[in-house]
Amino acid sequence: MFKGSIPALVTPFRDEAFDEAVFRAFVGWQIDEGSHGLVPCGTTGEGATLDSAEHARVVAACVEVAAGRVPVIAGCGSNDTRHAIALTRAAKDAGADASLHVPPYYNRPNQEGIYAHFAAIAEAVDLPIVLYNVPSRTITDISVETMERLARIANVVGVKDATGNLARVSAQRAACGTDFAQISGNDDMALGFMAMGGVGCISVTANVAPRLCADFQNACMDGRWDDALALQDRLYPLHAALFSDASPGPVKYAVNKVRPDFLPGLRLPMTAPSEASRRAVDAALAHAGLV
Repeated sequence: MFKGSIPALVTPFRDEAFDEAVFRAFVGWQIDEGSHGLVPCGTTGEGATLDSAEHARVVAACVEVAAGRVPVIAGCGSNDTRHAIALTRAAKDAGADASLHVPPYYNRPNQEGIYAHFAAIAEAVDLPIVLYNVPSRTITDISVETMERLARIANVVGVKDATGNLARVSAQRAACGTDFAQISGNDDMALGFMAMGGVGCISVTANVAPRLCADFQNACMDGRWDDALALQDRLYPLHAALFSDASPGPVKYAVNKVRPDFLPGLRLPMTAPSEASRRAVDAALAHAGLV
């Protein structure tokens, strides 16, 4: 159900309000350029700064534009289990195909607490769940053993793995089975991730270069590894530059370069990228042939 290039969509703001018209055009462009799925309201979409009404509206707008052409995996993560359930219910009501959930951050539960959090969401809402393991942001790590337990729950269908540890792909493949969808959360590691059994990437770079990222994933899925490597070489400087300052500042700056209608505004506590970061993005866009 979930594979290929899946952009973790940035959320456009105009005068600090959600710019729905620009977002709808952006989502349509992503689909036209070959993206295989969409993730609204994730980390890159500044989901943590959206209130519940805004969150529901962003997901609904994405679903409406997608119109079943590609799956929509709505970011619904929270460190409050009840809030995560409420966001997931709203995503289901909007027509999302799945929800994306981080383990609780700040609270720092143990592995039993992480399991209980996801199990409660799965029981409360009949919607597929993609786990999002990103210890650099949450501090907590979904262990392979806990993931194996979670994979036995019918509607826990995969993981976005942003651990940065490629060996986890093989360990999780052995523990969770080959039908458990492993999706890279790191653009720069997606080539190795795919070779080890991954099925796609929830991508930051695809916001800026959706066609190239889709072509890269298609090459991987077709086993055209030489083509994939050539695209990796073309995209790698952009993968790095988009994290040369706090995300999503650099990626919003980059999107504005390729789509001037998309203003690069951020919500506090996020601020504009540094001059050095902007220079790195400009050089990477040129290297990729996007400007």
